[in-house]
Amino acid sequence: MGKKMRFGCLVKDHVAEVRERDLPEVGPEEVLVKRLANNICTTDYQQWMGLREHQGYPMAGGHEGSGIVEAVGSNVTTIKVGDLVGVMDYGCGKCEDCRSGNQSLCTKKDPKATTADGYYGGMFGFGDYNVSPADRLFVMNPKLDPSEAGFLEPLATVCKGMEKLRIQPMETVVVIGAGTMGLLNAQAAKAKGARVIVSELMEKKLETAKAMGFEVIDGGKCDAVQAVKDLTDGVGVDCVIVAVGATVANDQALQMIKKTDGRILLFAAGYPVPEIHVDSNVLHYRRIELIGTFGADFCNFAESAKMLNTGAVDVSKLVEPKKFTLDQIQDAFAAASEPGMYRVSVLLDK
Repeated sequence: MGKKMRFGCLVKDHVAEVRERDLPEVGPEEVLVKRLANNICTTDYQQWMGLREHQGYPMAGGHEGSGIVEAVGSNVTTIKVGDLVGVMDYGCGKCEDCRSGNQSLCTKKDPKATTADGYYGGMFGFGDYNVSPADRLFVMNPKLDPSEAGFLEPLATVCKGMEKLRIQPMETVVVIGAGTMGLLNAQAAKAKGARVIVSELMEKKLETAKAMGFEVIDGGKCDAVQAVKDLTDGVGVDCVIVAVGATVANDQALQMIKKTDGRILLFAAGYPVPEIHVDSNVLHYRRIELIGTFGADFCNFAESAKMLNTGAVDVSKLVEPKKFTLDQIQDAFAAASEPGMYRVSVLLDK
């Protein structure tokens, strides 16, 4: 290995390039990782599509990856050479919030900052090598496909939402949207002991949800709200997880929950910004909870790693069969932006 790393980045809307930069030295608390795979998340491909211009260019993002440890710093004892690891890229690791485990509340890390060589994001997730602090890495089951191990971060955000939603065994939950994040939420809710119903419009996603064993509502062929009522003997559900950023989904959620004490988790953002139409008196008298969630903390990453490593959550159906090499990253972004796609994975060691 030389002293350079190759990485993919976004240079403007609809343009991804492969560039080269100096590979940082491995510090005493750091680990050198040979990256194997990185998946393209919604944030990534929406910027490629020109829908998130506020994020800045050139963007060296990518945060759903895994790799093999090639070297460890002199003070690292928790990770060894040869480990398959997933990456947590949250927080500065030094402020009070980070030290207390609340990395998603980090007060020091500036999302608008650039690296010394001028890149936004600073994660370089689509790089063939990277140097990471050891305390941001989680050892993954070596039996996992590297693309599947890359689900550590997205599943961690789901675990954060589950923590806030407080799902209890035997509750009934509707997940609106059977995309990648919807089905991650559905599997996590099922792992918590809930009955899970998935509502979706696209045939491909309906079939995937069925293959995973969920009760499925085809919202394109029936009234999804009435279907939920029919499946719950007119009662409605305890919780709705809105996993698509759409006004109609937000409004459906309000109609799907039970009469009192229903909970709605607004998991997904949307561009353009979706609305939610609700009378504040309705929230008051029906004791409805509208819950927002974003990001994840250390404990959520730990739970995510456990779920993936034990098979409690199986993401094998959430990776598209066709994978791309780093040199094909432009084609990879184009594929990821097509409607109905699950995670498109970029293989970094090819």
